[in-house]
Amino acid sequence: MLPPVPDRPQAPSGHVDAGRLGGPGRLGELPPQSFFLASAIFHYLGPSLAVLLFTRIDVLGVAWLRVASAAVVFALWRRPWRRLGRLSAGERWNLVALGAVLAVMNSAFYLAVDRLPLSTVGAIEFLGTVILAAAGARTWRNAGALALTTAGVAIVTTLRITGQPLGFAFAFANCALFMLYIVLGHRMANVGAREGAEAGRPANIDRLAVAMAIAAVIATPWGLGGALPAFRHPILLLAGAGVGVCSSVIPYVTDQLAMARLPRATFSLMLALLPVFATIIGAIVLRQVPTVQDAAGITLVVLGVAIHRQERKHRGIRTAGIGRAEGIPDLPGHDELRQPGRTRLAP
Repeated sequence: MLPPVPDRPQAPSGHVDAGRLGGPGRLGELPPQSFFLASAIFHYLGPSLAVLLFTRIDVLGVAWLRVASAAVVFALWRRPWRRLGRLSAGERWNLVALGAVLAVMNSAFYLAVDRLPLSTVGAIEFLGTVILAAAGARTWRNAGALALTTAGVAIVTTLRITGQPLGFAFAFANCALFMLYIVLGHRMANVGAREGAEAGRPANIDRLAVAMAIAAVIATPWGLGGALPAFRHPILLLAGAGVGVCSSVIPYVTDQLAMARLPRATFSLMLALLPVFATIIGAIVLRQVPTVQDAAGITLVVLGVAIHRQERKHRGIRTAGIGRAEGIPDLPGHDELRQPGRTRLAP
């Protein structure tokens, strides 16, 4: 369980404590970039371990084990059914949509890495986030960062569609679904973070637990049959559960902690690091050694992320501790900072 929330001074009415948006206790004091770093590492460490299971278990079976084991872990940890009755109809539909995206996205991803190098799939997965990052790149510096990261991904990705057309089809399907995951995940993080700040518990993680349970149910028709051999071999079943923890529990929880405190554009641009981690982890675990061209692309991606700067200017606000005015356009995805009834401050 997460550590308890320490006593905090009472925040002014209408103000959301940013330190609590990332989670209770000491978790809220960590920089949001640290949550993303943990997510990026496990985002590809889990799949690289899953690739090693493909020789013993069907690809879709491994994908089902990932989602189902994560759903069990979340259920035991969060007991999300206690929160279902308090959700609005809109929130429930968002969770159903997110669960469907998680089920299909994970399956498409595994079908892609079964046919293509992990670094290639990771680079294609990032391409969709360029669109989300571009929507929030409102400064020349951020536009330059976006150009660098895009160029880096273009160099890392060597498309040879004639060799594995089906693999690329699954990779681009995963890319589109990953975009939906970011949008739906941010929507869930915004609502859950605001509620968690009021209740002193990570409500967005509880919602994630519900979405993962929905994903397990949706993925069962095409995944359970392929996973049955694992139930006859406890080691394989344990390995599948480990893939679920590494691939879905740790990265998705840290994603929510990061999403609750980062604008969508900033989070999307930081996802440019995913091809870097995919290449490094693929080289270490799967011995898919990168070329000089890959190294050049990775360097551009790192430079792009390094020069990216999150907008921090508070328009019309000069007093410490006062939240932003409602309607400010440079906070895409952070609806929890646009409180109803808040007085608009003049610039």
